[in-house]
Amino acid sequence: MRQVEKLVEQGLLYDFYGELLTDHQREVYENLVYNDMSLNEIADEYGISKQGVHDLIRRCTAAMEGYEKKLRMIERFRAIKSAAEEIDRVLDTENLSESDKDELRRLSGLIIEELG
Repeated sequence: MRQVEKLVEQGLLYDFYGELLTDHQREVYENLVYNDMSLNEIADEYGISKQGVHDLIRRCTAAMEGYEKKLRMIERFRAIKSAAEEIDRVLDTENLSESDKDELRRLSGLIIEELG
């Protein structure tokens, strides 16, 4: 996985599951992912080793990935977003045929199902 994709995934995990981390875990994770601090900078700030920071980040990521595996909130979010984008695409056409209307109804049903 490329670095940019990894950061996006870490950000999504944190957005959905960050509140389930301890205050200390959140601070360290935010410093790495959002504040673009290096492991050395974080280690210096908290008085721990670089390896300690690395291990903490790994544990946080593993915990949040575990939550996602069980709860599937990010997966569901992506499905809802995809359905909404498809509705927008269909609505961008000027003339809606009956098949377009049926497709919009189908997509709306998917969104309602995902939210329910």
